[in-house]
Parts: sequence; C-alpha cells; structure tokens
Amino acid sequence: MILIDPPLWPFRGRVWSHMVSDSSYEELHDFAARLGVPPRAFDRDHYDVPSELYRRAIELGARPVGCRELLARLTAAGLRRPKRRRPLTAQGPTPAG
Repeated sequence: MILIDPPLWPFRGRVWSHMVSDSSYEELHDFAARLGVPPRAFDRDHYDVPSELYRRAIELGARPVGCRELLARLTAAGLRRPKRRRPLTAQGPTPAG
C-alpha cells in the first residue's frame, strides 16, 4: 500500500510530504511515475512530494496517514533505510608518550 503523510515539511520555499510503500520499492516507484514525481525526488526509502500533488496522490490511491504511522509502517515492512551517521573527522587529542 502507498502511504503519504501531510505536507508539513518546508524546504526551499515549498512544503513537502513523504510518500512510501509498505510493500515494495517497485510499488513505490511505479506509483511515483503515475503521479508524475521525478526519480530525483526519491531519497533512500521515500519520495518527497510537493504539497500541490498531495490531493492527487490520494485520488490515485495513496492512503493519508500521520508521520508516525508512516514511519512505523515503513519500518515494520523492513523497507526503512535510515541516514548513515557521518564518521567523525576531527581527531581527538593525541596521547602523551
């Protein structure tokens, strides 16, 4: 099933939703193509969808859910790909020898 959270996420002068599948990435990519969302909007495990496409996504069959439910369903499906932590680049003090 395709899930979409409300457009609450501001970035670069627009407001965005997150769209995921709780079934497969293939389902998600197919739905995004039907919605007209470009592949560059895919970020690890979700698509960033501009607010002006939110209603259209629901009309095409996406289920509106809250942010927490979206994350819980994505995680339960085993499709969550969290951001990796960046390794520390600063070196700590060197031991006295």
